[in-house]
Amino acid sequence: MAQKINLLLNKKQIILLGFLLMVTLFMGCTVSVIDSNVEIANRRWTYRNHISTPFEIKDNTKAYNIYFKLRHTADYKYANIFILAHFRDGKKMITRRYQYKLAKNDGEWLGSGSGNVFSYNLPMLTNYHFPRNGKFEIEIEQNMRDNPLLEVSDVGLLIEEAK
Repeated sequence: MAQKINLLLNKKQIILLGFLLMVTLFMGCTVSVIDSNVEIANRRWTYRNHISTPFEIKDNTKAYNIYFKLRHTADYKYANIFILAHFRDGKKMITRRYQYKLAKNDGEWLGSGSGNVFSYNLPMLTNYHFPRNGKFEIEIEQNMRDNPLLEVSDVGLLIEEAK
C-alpha cells in the first residue's frame, strides 16, 4: 500500500514538474508584432527594391525592439552593409542610415550559418516606445555603392515586445 501511495505521489510530482516547465517556457517567449522575411529575387538587391513592412501597435505603453533581418550567401563580398530605414506613422517620415558589421577582420562571418547562407537579426531600435497606438510602416532600402547588391537572399523586419 505504501508503495502505491509513493508511486502516485511520484506521478503527481512528475506531472506538476512538467506543467511548471511548460509554463516557464511559454512565459519566456517574447510577443512578436511582426516577423517578416522577403526573398530577394536572384539574390540581387537593387536600389529600387525597397522592402516595406506595415504593422500595427496596439499598446504604446510597452517598449519594443526593432531588428533588421538579413540573410546572405558566403559569396557576399563585403564585411558590412549600409541600409536606409524610413519610419512612417501616417503623418510624417523619419529616415535613418544604419551600418552593420557582418564579418570579423579575418573574414569570418558573424551571422549564424546554415550551409552557404548566413542569418542576422541586427538591432535598429531597442526599448523603443511608439508615440501612439495605430498603424506604422518601416521601409528598408540598401545603401551600398553596388547596384544591384549581390548575394543578399532575404531581408526582413522583426518587431517584438522588449523584456
